[in-house]
Amino acid sequence: MTDASTPRAPSDIVVRPATPADVQGLGRLGALLVNTHHDFDPKRFIPPTRQTAEGYASFLGSQLDESNVVVLVAVHDGDVIGYTFAGMEGRDWMSLRGPAGVLYDIIVDPERRGRGVARMLLDATVARLKSLGAPQIVLSTAERNTSAQRLFAAAGFRPTMIEMTRELDA
Repeated sequence: MTDASTPRAPSDIVVRPATPADVQGLGRLGALLVNTHHDFDPKRFIPPTRQTAEGYASFLGSQLDESNVVVLVAVHDGDVIGYTFAGMEGRDWMSLRGPAGVLYDIIVDPERRGRGVARMLLDATVARLKSLGAPQIVLSTAERNTSAQRLFAAAGFRPTMIEMTRELDA
């Protein structure tokens, strides 16, 4: 059941595993992700370059056949309009946690936001990580990304950590 405040995605949007044919769209959205985070805090996040889309595409393309990685795309009329990138990780002493699914990226094209696409991607990613044996899923979100934080809270995630940054140049 969908709550009245949760927008419903159009029924012609498909969420599926990414394929090599999707890599260019993944790169375009990955560059958007880099740019968005850099805009949030240019001292913390790397700046996009002319090679960001190609680099992101190459990296995500290299992950498609990894058994412990999930790369899903949301597709509408043949266009990649969003994606998630997640993976299974073992015990992590640095993070003080046991094995978990980790959501690294989630992004939807800005022109397609507000229609439930991100929630479709998130729900499908959670289901896939659960099928891979994840006992929990963790993620990080930019402090200024309140819309993502609302999405995650609505999907049952709770805040557990706060990253803090201090520049040492000056």
